[in-house]
Amino acid sequence: MLFFNTLMIGTLIAISSYSWFSMWMGLEINLLSFIPLMSKSENIYPSESALKYFMTQSLASSILLFSVVLMTNINEFIPQNPSYWLTMVMSTALLTKMGAAPFHAWFPEVLEGLSWMNCLILLTWQKIAPMILLLYNSKLTLFLTVTAILSSLTGSILGINQTSLRKIMGYSSINHMGWMIASMLGSNETWMIYFLLYTIISVSVISILHKLNVFQMKQLMNSLNQKKMFKFFFLSNFLSLGGLPPFVGFFPKWLVVNTLVKLNYLSLSLILILSTLIALFFYLRITFMIMTINTSETNTFESKYLDSLSIGINILSLGGLPICTLFLNQF
Repeated sequence: MLFFNTLMIGTLIAISSYSWFSMWMGLEINLLSFIPLMSKSENIYPSESALKYFMTQSLASSILLFSVVLMTNINEFIPQNPSYWLTMVMSTALLTKMGAAPFHAWFPEVLEGLSWMNCLILLTWQKIAPMILLLYNSKLTLFLTVTAILSSLTGSILGINQTSLRKIMGYSSINHMGWMIASMLGSNETWMIYFLLYTIISVSVISILHKLNVFQMKQLMNSLNQKKMFKFFFLSNFLSLGGLPPFVGFFPKWLVVNTLVKLNYLSLSLILILSTLIALFFYLRITFMIMTINTSETNTFESKYLDSLSIGINILSLGGLPICTLFLNQF
């Protein structure tokens, strides 16, 4: 509980600071609080994941601090257009911290060694501080556009051949980060809506996987056949994660495409949509495998495994069409 509280405090310090040094300090508090959570015995490979995470985050923090120090003596080192290059270096460090492509190689490997609850923290809360700090540098239009394209394509293509559910969620997160970075080119409100709904769907999916205690696709098929409510909610949430209407996951993608088209980023919108179609392929593959493969099923309706919070989050995730219709009329 102590480290979980300091984890949240570190993020809040980083996003509410007025100086880059204070932001760096908040990121470091957040990092040093998450390492003990990763080292708990309930994780599968606690030492390996903690070491990979620590090394990557330390490197990114060093680059961030280096660029902040250079800003104080900027004209001595880089005589021509120094602020642009230092801002790009700083953005690179932040992209490494949140695992966006092409700085993503550590992200699925670290996820593979964690429990589902720690995976949820890494997929959602740990992205808040780097993304909000990246919003301050959102004037790097070309750099962010290239990063969004690389993240969306990398997350969708590399997720196709995966059988580990944690790696599938990891590559799915990289794909969604491409959309979130693209939403920064438009407005902060679009990014906030996208991140909030992505978090709700991720909580919904991971809560089911945590209750079932499954980590591979073959385990998933056997477990879901015993609990029909889990099967219905899980399949619906996976389709929502892929952005398939009428689920709520379609709403933020609709907003981002709408914003990008208004700003005349037509090619970026097209690439993001095509990458989501590729990601939807492996979401649908999981869905069809569970629905169509002939296995023994129970006829009993088991609802005792789902608590009221899980049911509420899932209903929110499934009620996407009226939410889309109501909110989009306001924009």
